[in-house]
Amino acid sequence: MSLHVMVVGLNHMTAPVEIREQVTFARDNDGSITRSLLRLDGVEEVIVLSTCNRAEVIVMTVDLETAADRILGVVGEAHGLDEARRREFFYVKPDADAVRHVFRVTASLDSMVLGEPQILGQVKDSYRHSSLLNATGPVLNRLMHRAFFTAKRVRNETGVGKAAISVAYVAVELARKILGDLTDKRVLLVGAGEMAELAARHLMSQVSRPVTILNRTYDTACALAVQLCGAAIPMEELDVGLAEADVVITSTGSREPIIQPDRMRVAMRRRRNRPVFVIDIAMPRDVDPQVNDIDGVYLYNIDDLQSVAQENLGERRQEAIRAEKIVNEEVAKFMAWTKSLDAAPTIVALKDKLEEIRIRELARLNGKLSGLSPEERETVEAITRSIINKIAHDPITFLRRSGISPKRNVYLDVAQKIFRLNGGLPEEFSRHGIETEEE
Repeated sequence: MSLHVMVVGLNHMTAPVEIREQVTFARDNDGSITRSLLRLDGVEEVIVLSTCNRAEVIVMTVDLETAADRILGVVGEAHGLDEARRREFFYVKPDADAVRHVFRVTASLDSMVLGEPQILGQVKDSYRHSSLLNATGPVLNRLMHRAFFTAKRVRNETGVGKAAISVAYVAVELARKILGDLTDKRVLLVGAGEMAELAARHLMSQVSRPVTILNRTYDTACALAVQLCGAAIPMEELDVGLAEADVVITSTGSREPIIQPDRMRVAMRRRRNRPVFVIDIAMPRDVDPQVNDIDGVYLYNIDDLQSVAQENLGERRQEAIRAEKIVNEEVAKFMAWTKSLDAAPTIVALKDKLEEIRIRELARLNGKLSGLSPEERETVEAITRSIINKIAHDPITFLRRSGISPKRNVYLDVAQKIFRLNGGLPEEFSRHGIETEEE
């Protein structure tokens, strides 16, 4: 029985923003999505990853085809996507392709902004969430630890992360590209989370006026405003903020757009149709797309940032080539480890059979050993265990090494026949009990 890693999902390269905001797992706080995926046939371990640019399910499965079909069906139906649109926007990556994808995502080689640092924290949060739900086991635990190790190697051994930029930075660069000098512009930040804070910090060197920060929780906006020498306003004053701002950057966690066409039309009348540039980096979007149809309003969403992000790649392109080599090295190591797992059930069965023989023979000779003292009895136990371990050592070492051989199935079959093992999956070889030799 072979174990497989698989990724099913979509991202900024396969699906436009209107599809990505429709398919999101960001609010799996209660674990309902993770648990529903775990109940699917063929799915043994699960991690759900959701960011503004991707929604992915990482699983360990013993049946790639069944698991992929079930995941696509559940996710598609839950988000109102028919089969044709699932096939159009989703990708299914098995085995080495899946492992490479996870390593590249974690190392920020698959991000819209190459080298951006936020994704590593997002992946760690997703893994932690799944672990707390007992949704991960030996395979995905190993996968994620190797992913974090790979990301660390990429960061330390290449220049991909040097002078790293974020989506928030690119949003500010877009505003500067459109408007030129931002010094005298009034800027409104809607949202006070991590992305909004990053945008505010980038803006501080670009503008002379204090940045205005608006958030649903006023105290949070005030705290950020104090840090950044800005000004805070409550959510109830959003209309006032829109009427006064020249640049609006939105990044909230709202499920529905908070800036609707009617609200923007009122703001434009108050500002006598002076142009306003709105950059929406939220997912789902904070601004209704129809706002862009209003005269004087220039709306940009997260997908519009891609061209600016490409311009900022520079020398990191060459560093990315070096990073890809590191990823390939680590993928090869992980795949060798997964193949070695094929030998684990046979090894466990062999150990169990030899121990059963030892115990049975001691029981058969119990009458002849009855005169032994407890200390002598323990010596016999130790000697027989040692003999069994020495007999098992060479076959087990061979089986472990054969796990990465192209002939591993032949070797395992021969071992099962020689020792008359059933070849089945022992009970202890469960989601949390695979016994294998560490690298």
